Amino acid sequence: MRVKYLSLLTALLIVLAACSSGGSQDEVTEIDFWFPVAVGGDVAKIVDGLVADFEKENPDIKVNPRYGGSYAETMTQVMASVQGGNPPELAVLFSIDLFTLLENDVIEEMTPLFDEEYFNDFYDAFMANSKIGDQVWSLPFQRSTIVLYYNKDAFEEAALDPEAPPETWDDLVEYSKKLTINGGKDQWGLEIPSTGYQYWMFQALALQTESNIMSEDGKETYFEAPYAKEAMQFYLDLSKEHKVMPEGTIEWATVPSDFLSGRTAMMYHTTGNLTNVKQNAEFDFGVAYLPANNQYGSPTGGGNIYLFKDLPEENKEAAIKFMKFLTEPERVAQWSIDTGYVATRESAYETDKLKDYVEEFPQAIIAREQLEYADSELATYQNGEVQKIFNDAIQSILTGKNSVDEGMEKAQQEAEKVLEPFQD
Repeated sequence: MRVKYLSLLTALLIVLAACSSGGSQDEVTEIDFWFPVAVGGDVAKIVDGLVADFEKENPDIKVNPRYGGSYAETMTQVMASVQGGNPPELAVLFSIDLFTLLENDVIEEMTPLFDEEYFNDFYDAFMANSKIGDQVWSLPFQRSTIVLYYNKDAFEEAALDPEAPPETWDDLVEYSKKLTINGGKDQWGLEIPSTGYQYWMFQALALQTESNIMSEDGKETYFEAPYAKEAMQFYLDLSKEHKVMPEGTIEWATVPSDFLSGRTAMMYHTTGNLTNVKQNAEFDFGVAYLPANNQYGSPTGGGNIYLFKDLPEENKEAAIKFMKFLTEPERVAQWSIDTGYVATRESAYETDKLKDYVEEFPQAIIAREQLEYADSELATYQNGEVQKIFNDAIQSILTGKNSVDEGMEKAQQEAEKVLEPFQD
């Protein structure tokens, strides 16, 4: 009986050892990847597909995509996880969240993680929100600029050349007047959204006039500068004086719907909506640079990938591997095709995939070409508070509560108070 008992015990130990050995070989590292869904189209499904492809290539890593809603909602949830002692490995957040994340000391510097050649392949206009000096803190991922979308069929009906979009502010007003039907009841000439990201739309007008509205170090704003007031006056005049755009506030999310339904013949919106418009427009449409005042100009926009601090080494390594996977040129090219976002790496435009797509659909190249005239999106310390101050000021002007001078000067004074602790 003792011999039989020992034999059973030996067999059990062998089985347990085999299981233990097998477990170490099959051990899986799990990482969390927070992601916003801020534009039309089914971006979540595309991300799910990327995750599935990565896990096939890396069966020892499991990526948990977490969809946070808007950029602001995603940022709130990510920071709650960090403060709760459970930071995610990766998150796609606004490129302009950099100063806030640095202030809270929650992200890892990426400069030592990749070689210089890798960083140099990203467009300078996108890297402007990714680094401070020589230190790189995030990777450009779903990046955009604002472009002009226009309905070519509506142009023909208004006796406008559908291959000649407006190039200047004067053109924009002239075309918009011809495209506005029945005082806007049947069709507006133009819509520029003024909720959610109105500071971003305003930046385009300021850049077209003279310059940006904040310093590179995120410590100053220039809301009351003469060129900023000129830009704001034009924004207001489109509805109040020229009557080519709805008065008051225009919802960010409804502008693409209005364009697709024929409620407006032109719109300013993110290139991140390009694929959505391509798939749903029942008319021929064009994409063009934003019209110039004294020069062309558009702020960049969209999200970067951030790597968080205080991770186990194996999780950090898995996260770096996933970042490399997401930013491979072929994958960046496909992401641009699937979503409409600008491909962030120059090498992506050298792939046959994107070359063929641009040849077939030339509207896709406009945003990349406009990068020559692009500058950083509004980014400061205490960025959320400064953005709210300025967004509220823009709405107060557009709704007639304040004059241009009153609204812009008040916004500047309030922003200076917020940024005072960060002055040298």
